[in-house]
Amino acid sequence: MRIVFFGTPEFAVPTLDRLFGSSHRVVGVVSQPDRPRGRGQQVTPSPVKRRADGHAPIFQPTRLKDEEFLGAVRALEPDLGVVAAYGRILPQVLLDLPRLGMINVHASLLPRWRGAAPVHRAVIAGDKETGVTIMRVVLALDAGAMLRKVTSPIGSDETSADVEPRLATLGASLLVDVVDALATGPIPEEAQDESLVTYAARLERRESQIDWTRSAAEIHNRIRGLQPWPLAAAILNGKRTALLRSEVAEGASFSDAAPGTVTAVQADAIVVVTGAGALRITEVQVEGRPPMAMRAYLNGRRVNAGDRLAPLPEAP
Repeated sequence: MRIVFFGTPEFAVPTLDRLFGSSHRVVGVVSQPDRPRGRGQQVTPSPVKRRADGHAPIFQPTRLKDEEFLGAVRALEPDLGVVAAYGRILPQVLLDLPRLGMINVHASLLPRWRGAAPVHRAVIAGDKETGVTIMRVVLALDAGAMLRKVTSPIGSDETSADVEPRLATLGASLLVDVVDALATGPIPEEAQDESLVTYAARLERRESQIDWTRSAAEIHNRIRGLQPWPLAAAILNGKRTALLRSEVAEGASFSDAAPGTVTAVQADAIVVVTGAGALRITEVQVEGRPPMAMRAYLNGRRVNAGDRLAPLPEAP
């Protein structure tokens, strides 16, 4: 089949790779416009654009209803549209162009976690399992019928950055299986149960703030889920410090210190009191420095029992 592909970030690259290696033809790739990225805010192409360069025509429209862009897609005569983390809602006029419509690679077990940040919200919520759903693209947010699913466990210490690449690989394989099946005719589709819907809101910088009155398990999940951005953080030794790895301190004994207080300093961790239980912090990143194990951090900095992990200053 002739496929037009919509995608932008690294998550979408394995799917595009699998399509390039399949029996189908990617006749066009649509990615978001080049934007400033990274610490230096250099204007760089998206991962999907870099992968597609030299393999298929690339389009980066600023307006999806632009007649010139719509005409270019129409001229490709696509049989099917494939979407993987493109990052924008597609208008109906665009959805109607491929002969067989459009399908999407969504990183959750729908109808749980519709929206922009399904992997992160699943980890933050402490979900034990996630997966990928191949679904029809409709105007309503991630509400289309489901064609196939694949599940994957979430380890108790895995971060979003650990889980997402695995889902990208699983989703790529599943997507090609679905495309192969669609090439032979219609396949079963299952409507989503609207009573089971949850939403995965886009992450915001303000979510870095840690509420130490929450339980150790909740904070641990938040630390795991806010990676690689915006990262859970606090002020330690006067500097903004991202907390990268943690463990619930099972059976830890501590005083009646206020939540956020360091109750013990170990060789490879600091133990912090929370609203319920305690948390071992084992890896951190001081602002402007690379990540480091707590053992290395403690080699050059003093932390004492009774110190507080202060809240981040309010954003202006």
